[in-house]
Amino acid sequence: MREAFVDLGAVARNVAAMRAVVGDVTTMAVVKANAYGHGAVPVARAALEGGADWLGVVDLDEALELRAAGMSAPVFAWLHDPAADFDAAVEHGIDIGVSYLDQLDRAAAASGRPAVHMKVDTGLGRNGIAPGDWAAVFDAAAEHERAGRVLIRGLWTHLAGADDSAQLAQFGEARAAAAAAGLEPELFHVGATGAALRQPESRFDLVRLGIGIYGVSPFDDTDAAGLSLTPAMTLTATVVSAKRVAAGTGVSYAHDYVTPRETTLALVPLGYADGIPRHASSRGPVSINGTTYRIAGRVAMDQFVVDVGDDPVAVGDRAVLFGDPATGVPSVDDWAAAADTINYEIVTRIGNRVKRVYL
Repeated sequence: MREAFVDLGAVARNVAAMRAVVGDVTTMAVVKANAYGHGAVPVARAALEGGADWLGVVDLDEALELRAAGMSAPVFAWLHDPAADFDAAVEHGIDIGVSYLDQLDRAAAASGRPAVHMKVDTGLGRNGIAPGDWAAVFDAAAEHERAGRVLIRGLWTHLAGADDSAQLAQFGEARAAAAAAGLEPELFHVGATGAALRQPESRFDLVRLGIGIYGVSPFDDTDAAGLSLTPAMTLTATVVSAKRVAAGTGVSYAHDYVTPRETTLALVPLGYADGIPRHASSRGPVSINGTTYRIAGRVAMDQFVVDVGDDPVAVGDRAVLFGDPATGVPSVDDWAAAADTINYEIVTRIGNRVKRVYL
């Protein structure tokens, strides 16, 4: 009834296409948040088939899911609960991000020798070692490394925008501070999809490819550096009711929409419990039998209504909310515009009631 078709071939092709742009740089496929709603394990496999070298996730639970599925590729997890079990990271060969001194010390206290990527805050204002703390934390990291308690494998940061030259300059200062402390990480990484594609100086040794591997552009102009990326997800549902109603019929809660004429109302069993944004009420585009309509009235928890006029829509017909616009259906960007949000959120919020079907 509710299905998200995920084209794993598209994922692999998207990774390969972006690898061709970034050149001879190590690539990390970011599959956090259940691969942006697409399914972490199947997408991770497809990304590796497309040429990704590493897998990136947010926390250790996500990393352990990949290891439990039998994936041996390098995995990096970077956001941790204060009580995170770094022993598990060592046991399963998971690289960890470290953002402050106490976290570094806890990593150094783990059994074994965890591989650490030191994160520096160069201007995003989220996690990461503040510039005023670089010297002290880097000195501590060097001491831990000399004692064999940690391996400082990486130094990294996250940009506030895809073309933030000021942050790149700050990162250069962080590199110099790390070197002054005696650290020699093998991997320096800054660029995510947007910067990696459009700002070559952000690539360094490794790029973190996220939204682009799903065929969704990080750019407002929707053109990912001239690449023809293919959207991997097509969100669909079966029409479960179709009935004729008179002009003046109120539709959904509060009757924000009232039929202007005699018409057919089609009921689609997707709602905000499935991740359909309520902000897209009366605006979200839906394709049924090759024609695109707008949601009529408010999105409810489990369903919404489409006014299809006199078109021959029947129970069992397939409604497509978004997919590859090259096939004539609405895009993720269309839905982002309808909900006043970003395309990242549209795909990531799709809930577990929606069955993923892998192609």
